Amino acid sequence: MRRTTVRGAVLLCAALAAGCGRPAPVVGPPEHRDARFAAVDRLLEDFRARGAFPGGVLAVGHQGSLVHLHAFGRLTYEATSPAVEPSTLYDLASLTKVVATTTMAMILVDEGRLDLDRPVASFLPAFQGAGKEAVTVRHLLTHSSGLPAVAPLYLEVHSREAAIARIVAMDLTDPPGTQAVYSDLGILLLGEILEQSAGQPLETFVRDRVFLPLGMRSTRFRPPPELWPRIAPTEVDPWRGRLVQGEVHDENAFALGGIAPHAGLFSTAGDLARFAQMLLNGGDWHRRRLVSRQTVEQFTRKAGLPPESDRALGWDTKSAEGSSAGTLFSARSFGHTGFTGTSLWIDPERRLFVVLLTNRVHPTRSNLLIREVRPAVADAVVRALADAPERPPRARRRR
Repeated sequence: MRRTTVRGAVLLCAALAAGCGRPAPVVGPPEHRDARFAAVDRLLEDFRARGAFPGGVLAVGHQGSLVHLHAFGRLTYEATSPAVEPSTLYDLASLTKVVATTTMAMILVDEGRLDLDRPVASFLPAFQGAGKEAVTVRHLLTHSSGLPAVAPLYLEVHSREAAIARIVAMDLTDPPGTQAVYSDLGILLLGEILEQSAGQPLETFVRDRVFLPLGMRSTRFRPPPELWPRIAPTEVDPWRGRLVQGEVHDENAFALGGIAPHAGLFSTAGDLARFAQMLLNGGDWHRRRLVSRQTVEQFTRKAGLPPESDRALGWDTKSAEGSSAGTLFSARSFGHTGFTGTSLWIDPERRLFVVLLTNRVHPTRSNLLIREVRPAVADAVVRALADAPERPPRARRRR
């Protein structure tokens, strides 16, 4: 089967949208399946039959090409529910942290507008108390600030300003740099710092500097109601008292208006394929540099805070045991997961990425089978590619 390049899919989508006097429609590359991934597709179907999720979309990129894009299952478990399409949007949950927030930090570092070792208190003067003077932006990115993991802000406050003030007033649970505790609260503070540094809201910055240049036409915060039928529903939420579809699943992000640095982004597998390929390209996309290769490498290798942590700057890296990237991705791999059932893993050594989008929290978050799914799929993809020949470097066209 002929392979479709990631760049080619983007150019095709742009061509379809060009020439119209109105905003371009939300489009994505068509499904294309490679016979080498038949075992991977069967594995996903087996997990779907076990109730791991109603459906989802898998995208695999290898050596610069989008080699497999496969939608499977339905939006819900109902027999009459619409089938998942490659263009189905998913609530990315914590993939927001890397696709939006970390990428914004990378660009600001590149431009000299963000110093990772600057104290948090210099941005947020009320951030005072035992040990807080030592907390830096780097600590926030590596989840080693000492801040608690999470708090039910949605039950306590009713504005972004109040939420930030509540976090700023919290005591540290550990001295900075001594423990890696995955903290949504730290990322919320990071978002405030990035917006101060950029002089722009997070949503505006990543739209203009990341999503539009990459042709990520489906990626957005707060999708409008006309898109909701195309969005995979998440949980029947006891707090909201209804099925959540088209609105962010994370309660704190919802309370903050649907736009937050830790959650709130919606996207498609095709869009995330473009994003992943840009990182594999060392920050380049279609002859345009979004971020330098040096900064990409800096943010995606283990940061050593604390020394035993597998955390990079914003990103996670493959741990020796129990990684959601499985056992076969290289040690240089980096990625992230999302609570709703999403994940993105990138292996620079293999020039490989795997995007898996599901709504495993439908109808309830108590379903934890996704923990088996992610590493099994990652390993199955690597096995499927084991016999794939290396592609020769593409010859440059003479001008």
